[in-house]
Amino acid sequence: MVKAVAVLGSNEGVKGTIFFSQEGDGPTTVTGSVSGLKPGLHGFHVHALGDTTNGCMSTGPHYNPAGKEHGAPEDEIRHAGDLGNVTAGADGVANINVTDCQIPLTGPNSIIGRAVVVHADPDDLGKGGHELSKTTGNAGGRVACGLSLFSCRHQQIELSIPRHSKIRAPDLYDQRIVMFPVESARIDELIKLA
Repeated sequence: MVKAVAVLGSNEGVKGTIFFSQEGDGPTTVTGSVSGLKPGLHGFHVHALGDTTNGCMSTGPHYNPAGKEHGAPEDEIRHAGDLGNVTAGADGVANINVTDCQIPLTGPNSIIGRAVVVHADPDDLGKGGHELSKTTGNAGGRVACGLSLFSCRHQQIELSIPRHSKIRAPDLYDQRIVMFPVESARIDELIKLA
């Protein structure tokens, strides 16, 4: 299984964490939540660029490796990054649970390193008749974004800890241990121990 995470933020107080997982060549599952939204529908997309140097505006257009028009997630003609809408409740929180076959975490069309964007308005799914319907779904401004940066395969990694390591547990010296991928938030803690 391959996993990734995108931490979303903005200057408008919208924030969230989006998790991606994919088993083999199967569909990608997207879960998480976004808070600080106005109640209602908000366009939710993977954008082409992993660039936030100018905030969410520098993330480029929707991810579209096949060069198709904008559409709904269930449409045959759609951008790969078209994930439809998320719904924020009265508390401003949108809980996300999407499964999609066009946003793989591996291979030539991987979304790793690309931006995830939440928009201010509903995505009309290409059916609104607006001049932007077939390109952006007329979903309005970009209220939060983040990059899908961390990816790991769940497989065992064997490593030996040398005697000169700063890790002081005597039972670990010169022993082979098995490590599994950890949450990226814990990586700094682990580096300090090494």
